Amino acid sequence: MRKIVVQMMLSLDGYFEGPDRDLSWHLVDEELHAHFNDQLATNSAFLEGRVTYELMEAVWPTADQDPDAPPTMAEFAGIWRAVPKIVFSRTLGEVGPNASLRAEVDPDEIRALEQQPGGDMTLGGVDLVETFRRLDLVDEYRLYVNPVVIGRGRRLFETADTRTDLELVENRRFGNGVVLLRYAVRRP
Repeated sequence: MRKIVVQMMLSLDGYFEGPDRDLSWHLVDEELHAHFNDQLATNSAFLEGRVTYELMEAVWPTADQDPDAPPTMAEFAGIWRAVPKIVFSRTLGEVGPNASLRAEVDPDEIRALEQQPGGDMTLGGVDLVETFRRLDLVDEYRLYVNPVVIGRGRRLFETADTRTDLELVENRRFGNGVVLLRYAVRRP
């Protein structure tokens, strides 16, 4: 069975982005990017909100055409193009190649997708993550804690108002100081 996985970079104080959508504090080096590529290359789908999709689509379809792109970035460009994307948006009229558009999250459709064979599905976009969390559709969190306190911005669980019990199933320290905390959602 496929899992729905939230994969998110966080500051030590729980922010996924700083003021004005600043991500400059994300410490993604070659080692971490290679790890991301290994994780994401086996995905059966990227489930994304509009903002995340537009940010990714602005860079990755052609990133490997830049002769100065590091090998891990060029590799991810191919992964981005190959993995199907489901974009959740009420405002987008169309999406690019290998992507489909949904106006709403249909829990029955998502549960049916989980039952299909294939790799996990990575969930991106903090508002979409909260919707999936509220609907009990998230199976795992892969949180990459960066060794920085940024003090303000947007928190990952900013609007969460119910409890979700988790079990730590993996932790790993990368050479740049980022720590992966991988949690499985505990269900009764």
